This record gives sequence, C-alpha cells and structure tokens, in this order.
Amino acid sequence: MTKTRNAVAIYARISQDRTGEELGVKRQLQDCRAEAEKRSWTVAQEYVGDDISAYSGKKRPEYERMLRDIAEGRRDGVIVWHMDRLHRQPKELEGFVEVCTRAGVRDVVTPSGDLEFANGDGLLMARLLAAVAANESDSKRRRGKRKAQEIAESGKPMMGGPRPFGFQDDRVSHHPAEAPVIRQLARRALAGETLTSLATWLQDEGITTTQGKEWRTNTLRTVLTNPRMWGMRVHQKQVIGKAVWEPIITEDEGERLRRKLLDPARRTNRSARRYALSGMLECGKCGNRMHSHPRGQYRRYGCLKGPDSRGCGGVFIYAEKLEEFIAEAVLYRLDSPELHRTLTEDTTAPDEVRALEEAIEADAAKLDELAEMWADGDITRAQMKTMQSRVEARLEDNRRAFSRLTHPADAAEYIGQGQELRQKWHTLNLSQQVAIIKAVLHKVAILPATTPGRHGIDPNRVVPEWRL
Repeated sequence: MTKTRNAVAIYARISQDRTGEELGVKRQLQDCRAEAEKRSWTVAQEYVGDDISAYSGKKRPEYERMLRDIAEGRRDGVIVWHMDRLHRQPKELEGFVEVCTRAGVRDVVTPSGDLEFANGDGLLMARLLAAVAANESDSKRRRGKRKAQEIAESGKPMMGGPRPFGFQDDRVSHHPAEAPVIRQLARRALAGETLTSLATWLQDEGITTTQGKEWRTNTLRTVLTNPRMWGMRVHQKQVIGKAVWEPIITEDEGERLRRKLLDPARRTNRSARRYALSGMLECGKCGNRMHSHPRGQYRRYGCLKGPDSRGCGGVFIYAEKLEEFIAEAVLYRLDSPELHRTLTEDTTAPDEVRALEEAIEADAAKLDELAEMWADGDITRAQMKTMQSRVEARLEDNRRAFSRLTHPADAAEYIGQGQELRQKWHTLNLSQQVAIIKAVLHKVAILPATTPGRHGIDPNRVVPEWRL
C-alpha cells in the first residue's frame, strides 16, 4: 500500500550551468514532480541549488534550508533525481542521515528507487552511492587539473571567464584599441607615474575594464605585472614558458614593472602629494633629509629638529620657487647633449643589476625570517630590532644603487622632449611632474641661506645630484 506523504521536499541541483538557462534543473524537477504524482504525494516545497557543486564544500543555501525544514518537522519525505544531487561527500551524507533519523523522515526517493534509512540495506546503498559520487568528482577534478596543465604547457590560453584586457575574445589576438593603451601605461609607470594617476587618466579617457568597470589601482597593478602581457604562459601563479600569443610589451619592460610595482617597500596608502620634491632634498648643513614644513600660507621644506627627525633645524627654503627652479633645470637637462651621451654610452653591467636584485630579495626574506623568529620566541624584541636595523640599512643602500642603475631606461621616454614638456608643464598633474623629475634627478642638497627670510630662489644654495 502506498504511504501518504503530505509535505514532501523536492531537491534539484546542477553543478555547472554555463548557459544560465537552468535546463538541467528543470529536467530534474519535471522527473521528481512526476514521481510525486505517481505516488500521490503532496509536494510542499522545491529546493533548487543551481550551479553549486556538492563536492566543493561551498555553502548550499537551499540544501541547508531543506535540512532546517526537515529538522523542524515540516517535511515528511524527500524526492531527488539521483542521490549524487544531494551529496558527493560521504561525511555530508552522514549529516543528512542523522537529521532525517531524528525527524523521523524515512522516505528518500529517486525516480529509480527508494532508500529507507531505517533499513540497514538502504543506508548501506546510500553510503555506497555517496562514495562512488565522491570518487567520480575527485577523478573529474584530477582530469581537469591535468588537462589545464597540458594546455598551459603548450602555451595556449585557458578559455572561460572575462577576457584579459589587451586581447580579443580568442585570448591570443591583440585588441586594436586596448593593446596600445597597455603600452602607454607601461611606459608611464616605468617612468615613475603613480598607479593612482594612471587610473585617473583611464577614467578621464572613458577607458573601462573588459567588464565595463572603472579602473582601480589594484586592478591596474595586476594587469601591468601579469606576465601574459610580455608573452609568457602562467599556470597556478607560476611562469612555465612562452605563450603562443605575441607580447604586447617587451620582457624587459615586464620584469621592470614587476620589480617596481610589486616591491614590498612600495607604499600604497599615500596621502595626496603637495610637495614635488618630497624625499629628494638633503640638508646642506647636517646631511639629514628635509621635510615639508609649511609656514602660514607658504609651503616650505625644512631640516627639522627633534627625536623623530634628528635634523639640525637650521635650513629652510620656500617650496614654490625651488620647485620651479628644479623643474626648469630638469627640462633643460632633458634636451642637453650631455644627457644623450650618458644614455648612448651607458655601461651598466647586467650582472651588477642582477646581483643587486638578488641581494634585495635576500634581505627582504631575512626581515621576514627575523619577524618569524621573534614571533616564535627564538629571539627577544631587542635582538630583533638590532638585527633588523642592520638589514634595513643594507636593504635601503642596495635599493638606491639599484634605482640609479635602472633609471636610465625609465627616463628614455622623456629624452629630447624638454621643450615640449616645458610648454605643457602646468597642465601635467603632480604625479606626472614628479615622475619626470625623478627620472633625471637623484637628490638636491640645500645650503643654508645667506639672507634669512628671502622668498626668492638663490641658485647658489641649490646643489643637484643628477641620476643622468
């Protein structure tokens, strides 16, 4: 005799719905409704979990809602198209069985047969089906992982997901409008322009991501440091070889972008810059770095005295006139024959650059190791501070040397453009101006004033040290 069930749950799920049409779920629901009608059971609720894998371990809201309804006594049976739609992990099945047993729900039905958990054979069959489903999912995952590796090793792109900026839908052909944008962004970033400035430019130009969104600095950093842009195939975050597509930028540009934009010392929480020469001025009296130090309505740079600054407090200079003077000197130097000769006769040894790069990476790793040793109690805070200061001093020296050796390439975009840049200097944002100055100038020593309180500029006080 057919049992009467007045509050049955139907559960349907399909793990991948690439078209968004939910055809697999609709077919499951049709079959389950037909099974309910055949048994004269009343369906109280349909729970549909589309495009959610039961094997992945992710939350399945509809499945969990059904469990709560069963536990609270609102359901007296379950119809599912196949048991692997309910579970693909044995431990999840055991939880389901426990909930059903406590609630007195004994009928779990599929169009191909019944499973009664109170019956030993029924529970055994459910466990066997869950084990088979788990093995099937694991095998599918291994096959998919191996297939992805094979595609990567061949240098071909992996399809699916949003297309990468700079490439067309085939992931191989360059996008005629976006690829030139990548090249321009790379040149400007290498020349020192900030990601904030570049993202603002993209927004002003109406250029969006491939998903139609506005650019953010993190998104822009990811694009510019992605080895795909210089023709390399990446798999599981590792470069494994050359790709089949042509690079948009050169490998040298790409590696320089990674060093510049992924440097752990690079600050990402800068407040808005107001001083074009911040970090570039040195006190000509005591040798300490000068800082921004406004006085009333006037912007100034000063050698500050105190426990944090440790300067002499004896050298100050007004910012506006100094910045105009330095900008003019930089623009003049960009057009000078001496600078052209410096670049064309560049004798920078690649081995020296590589050695500095390795030393920087090694010291950065040492700082991480020191932090771990302190956290584990292997060294005291005082010991960590002592060793940390030595490593940080060496790291800063190597970074400065590395910057001096690699900056000639960063300045290449501006060489011979002094007159053109002079004409549009006041239309450039501060980030662009700073990038141009830093590409040519290393630092400036400011000597004590011979006439205190002077607002103009005394060129004899300004001693520049040029990178190029």
